[in-house]
Amino acid sequence: MSPTVIGIIGICALFVLIFSRMPVGFLMALIGFAGFGSIVNFDAALNLLAKDVFAVFGSYNLTVIPLFVFMGQLAFHSGISSRLFDSAYKFIGHLPGGLAIATIGACAAFAAICGSTNATAATMAAATLPEMKRYNYKPELATGVVAAGGSLGILIPPSIIFIVYGILTEQSIGKLFMAGILPGILLTVLFVVAILIWTTLRPELGPRGPRATFHEKIASLSGVAETLVIFILVMGGLFGGIFTPTEAGAVGAFSTLVVALIKRNLTWEGFISALFETTRTSCMILVIVAGATIFGHFLAISRIPYDIAGWISSMQLPPAVIMSLIILVYFIGGCFIDSLALIMLTIPIFYPVVLQFGYDPIWFGVIIVLITQIGVITPPVGVNVYVVSGVARDVPLGVIFKGVIPLLIAMIITTFLLIPFPQIALFLPGLLK
Repeated sequence: MSPTVIGIIGICALFVLIFSRMPVGFLMALIGFAGFGSIVNFDAALNLLAKDVFAVFGSYNLTVIPLFVFMGQLAFHSGISSRLFDSAYKFIGHLPGGLAIATIGACAAFAAICGSTNATAATMAAATLPEMKRYNYKPELATGVVAAGGSLGILIPPSIIFIVYGILTEQSIGKLFMAGILPGILLTVLFVVAILIWTTLRPELGPRGPRATFHEKIASLSGVAETLVIFILVMGGLFGGIFTPTEAGAVGAFSTLVVALIKRNLTWEGFISALFETTRTSCMILVIVAGATIFGHFLAISRIPYDIAGWISSMQLPPAVIMSLIILVYFIGGCFIDSLALIMLTIPIFYPVVLQFGYDPIWFGVIIVLITQIGVITPPVGVNVYVVSGVARDVPLGVIFKGVIPLLIAMIITTFLLIPFPQIALFLPGLLK
């Protein structure tokens, strides 16, 4: 068989075996190893396996991942997320759907120091669902808002997906972080608009809460101030060229720990739990990266990425049509495959095509993050929906999926706005030149 045929068989096998629930990192490594061995030889495949695994787990650049994950875990276990929600609630809880809007605001703020969609969704579900239930919010609004709001964790910097994308494509992580800020703000605003329209049409979904006094509003700002200080310190140092991304992660984790100790909200059990969750999450991500690296080398020698790029070029289609097809692939794939695994799997195939047609790689990074962000709330995978379901065990999955629909529309609108107006993503990175 030719290398291309072996490559196609490998890709088909991967998509079929994904539904076996085998960890996708190990799956990509196994198929990459077998495919590489089939094209070259068994000894070369063993050598590739050892080299790629060592290269990933020994990579200095990838140390940024556990640092930002640890920062988010410390923020969760020290109660920063609860204080963010409390502050947002004090200011807008009296509006129709005010608690849901406050949840979106808290999700956006927590995403700015977390970087993980799953962690943001789980944290906010634990902090906000009991409050919304207490004020008689309908389950579809309450759970839908948390599931969709949690997805902001992979768009608003620091984002683990942006870090991995930057390493894979050798793009500036600082510029990618900056590119996510305005789209993240835009999506947050559209989430709020969607909630206002939804609760205006159906007021029973989110009744008004009590109005807070001026003193209560001012007192609650301390919960925002600590997050703002950490965000400015980390992002300001990164964008100002003071820190490398890895150093920024270390500074962020340390500053979050200092805030937690000053506030005396971090218990020893919480600290140990943060270390455990950081280790577990980081190992999962690194295994996926290692597996995708092995699989990517297999794809490279199968020549499938180059064949696809050549085939698309020969079709003489306008670049906009090609980009629309790529976006469609990411949209469909995001419904079935974990966002990180999808990006690791497809970047070697589509990234050369994107460059060939002259699209900005920073803009493309934001686009695929937005598309995969949609995937975390759409069936059948919809990982954020399952995370929220794990907290709200009395709410059926169908109700949660129904609740994300208005917010899903906001995500789609944001994506479509970025296609004709790429400067929404590229304006801030352009300031770094």
